[in-house]
Amino acid sequence: MPELRKDPIHGRWVIIATERSRRPSDFTPEGIKPVGGFCPLCEGNEDRTPPEVLAFRDNGISPNSPGWSLRVVPNKFPALRIEGDLDREGEGIYDRMNGIGAHEVVIETPFHHETLATLPLKAVENVLWAYRARIVDLRRDERLRYVMVFKNYGSAAGASLEHSHSQIIALPIVPTRVREEIEGSKNYFLYKDRCVYCDIIRQEIRQRSRVIAENSAFVSIAPFASRFPFETWILPKTHQPSYEQMEASRYGPAAEILSDTLRRLKQVLDDPPYNYILHTSSLPEQDRDCYHWHIEIMPKLTKVAGFEWGTGFYINPTPPEEAAEYMREAR
Repeated sequence: MPELRKDPIHGRWVIIATERSRRPSDFTPEGIKPVGGFCPLCEGNEDRTPPEVLAFRDNGISPNSPGWSLRVVPNKFPALRIEGDLDREGEGIYDRMNGIGAHEVVIETPFHHETLATLPLKAVENVLWAYRARIVDLRRDERLRYVMVFKNYGSAAGASLEHSHSQIIALPIVPTRVREEIEGSKNYFLYKDRCVYCDIIRQEIRQRSRVIAENSAFVSIAPFASRFPFETWILPKTHQPSYEQMEASRYGPAAEILSDTLRRLKQVLDDPPYNYILHTSSLPEQDRDCYHWHIEIMPKLTKVAGFEWGTGFYINPTPPEEAAEYMREAR
């Protein structure tokens, strides 16, 4: 019988369609569409991107030249631009402002066919350090209210380039979905005087049925009210509201569990397209006890259609307990 499950943070309901239960082999990922020809993100093509704002390279090597292991550059076709003023204004019942913000590309490797699932751990750790450096820098801009880090892997997940990369968009407003998540966390904290994510971590580690992997500092789980087949969350075991507050000693374990989780997805689902999003706090200091940064990974295996858009319900044909079992068995 299908189940209705309520997410304790957002209050949203999810349908776990057990009668439609699907195994990994039942999904046919759209995969990665090879993009032939020239790649502007490969080493040697630095002049085909905007000038880098951050790079990890050998000492003595000039910026915007070969010899790097990671680069961050402004997006050549940005959704928002850093130059200018917001100029908020009203037009009758409508409000508008200029599209001020930042849109950057994190080029995760100089090698075209490497991915986060195949890169050495040190390279994955460098990606996580780059996220922190750019978040810290962008938050100095008083016009900006939220920094979103995300990755689209595969054309079906929205990637327009095959070369492994992720993106950072800094916004002059806090997005609605982020506000809803924060409000859900606040409501739980006001009711129970505890962080909902800390409670989730404790319960999942105790029950084990939805735990995929863990190490000294992090745990990856299939969330109880998973919206999508094989949806996976990576959470720090220690309460921290903001990603950039993470201690230096934890970047290694973070890289380890992110790499491990993506390798398991690659093995179980034959290298599926996916999106991942870094969820981090935008709260003032006095409210930070209620939020807990984390990463959500969503393989692109099913389509969101009319019922989901019309109701806000998601129909997930793979119970998270089964998804976690498949993932645990992967090596």
